[in-house]
Amino acid sequence: MHVTIAMANNGHTKYADDICDMMGEAAKIRGTGIAKRDPAYISQKMAEGKAVIAINEDKAVGFCYIESWEGHKYVANSGLIVHPDYRKTGLAKAIKQKTFECSKEKFPNAKLFGITTSMAVMKINSDLGYRPVSFSELTKDDTFWKGCQSCTNYDILQRTNRSMCLCTGMVCDLKNVVKKTKAEKPESWERFKRFMKLRKIRIQRKSREFPTLNKLINHEKQ
Repeated sequence: MHVTIAMANNGHTKYADDICDMMGEAAKIRGTGIAKRDPAYISQKMAEGKAVIAINEDKAVGFCYIESWEGHKYVANSGLIVHPDYRKTGLAKAIKQKTFECSKEKFPNAKLFGITTSMAVMKINSDLGYRPVSFSELTKDDTFWKGCQSCTNYDILQRTNRSMCLCTGMVCDLKNVVKKTKAEKPESWERFKRFMKLRKIRIQRKSREFPTLNKLINHEKQ
């Protein structure tokens, strides 16, 4: 298996439909945390040079793109997706690393942020230098939050006035990125997991006000 990871361009727009299909299937399986994007939007990101694509034998097997908000003050590496046959191979980490490096090059003074329900993505982000934060530290741009409308949990985000959802917010200040040593990464991840435990307690308390959130936490069918 030989996978090529590269910055996407106009020549890769033929893969836009397949990438959207991968995102859609992943959203169905996880049931949460993935905002849908249409092929035209994915093609636009490719044409702008703000996307990373992984290809094997003329087939798109992974993807991630870059978005910016509030005059490039905030930047997000969004839509990270890997084909099911290529998961647990390190491909997601490699795509994320390349997208991260591209973000630093294009937006060196921005705050790189993301929201996700995936623990695997959280681990990758933690190793790259992200830290977990409350939603109040993320962009206030309505356009970004409108992208969550296709998520099944959008109602929770609205009801809490965008103060919380099942996603975890993470931020990395690209002006002050300090590369972690191999020894520092496990310690950083342990701090992150402690944060997640405390966050879970806060969500459980809040869930009493929102039946939908309470059902999701307890894995009940709606």
